[in-house]
Amino acid sequence: MNRRQILRAGTVLGATGALAATAASPAFASESGSGSGREAGRPFRVHIAMFDGVEELDFTAPYEVFSAAGFFTPSPVEVRYVSATGARGVTGAYGMAVRGIRPWAPEEADLLVVPGGGYTRRDGPGVWAEIDRGILPRALAAAPRPGLTVAALCSGVVLLSAAGLTKGRPCTTHHKVKADLEQQGGLVKNARVVDDGDLVTAAGITSGLELALWLVRRELGADPAVNLEQMLEYEARGTVWSSSRGR
Repeated sequence: MNRRQILRAGTVLGATGALAATAASPAFASESGSGSGREAGRPFRVHIAMFDGVEELDFTAPYEVFSAAGFFTPSPVEVRYVSATGARGVTGAYGMAVRGIRPWAPEEADLLVVPGGGYTRRDGPGVWAEIDRGILPRALAAAPRPGLTVAALCSGVVLLSAAGLTKGRPCTTHHKVKADLEQQGGLVKNARVVDDGDLVTAAGITSGLELALWLVRRELGADPAVNLEQMLEYEARGTVWSSSRGR
């Protein structure tokens, strides 16, 4: 058993009593639950969009947080990588090869997360190449529906902008990209996470941890988020900017 497995096992054991208390107390469950309207016991389904040139920490941090969240909730959490160009493998910004990516299926998701990457390489793989190709922006434009939250971080927010999803809405992105996002019609806020209900965005790279922890808290409850912080040895930074549409 490696160090990470030991940490998880210890934290899960410490959380067992909390989960039992949640199951036994309807009032507690109401306060710490998400109010998302999902049926009891139904999985929380997270899809993370992938493309060549994607920033490694942009997609691995949310994947880790959401996957580990399943240790602290009575209902399962299902996390998968997906691609708008079908089942395939991709190569990240620093050469990480990712296989086993699933086909695009936002109708099967509760949350769709869009990472960034490659924004400074206009002639290489990454966000700009995806915008020029057009397949991913068109898929994102068609994805929204009742019950789906679309989230993005870092320059992935510009992919949402290319899909027309941030125009006139509160949002944020990497500090070097904010001027471009604002010029494209986004109402840019100076926050690491901006929650506008079915649109949640985050700032650069490491803020993917904040994005995921916030959405765990919003959708699965405060106790899972607190337990995750303990397991990860990471405390979420900053105040989440939330509109009247945010939960």
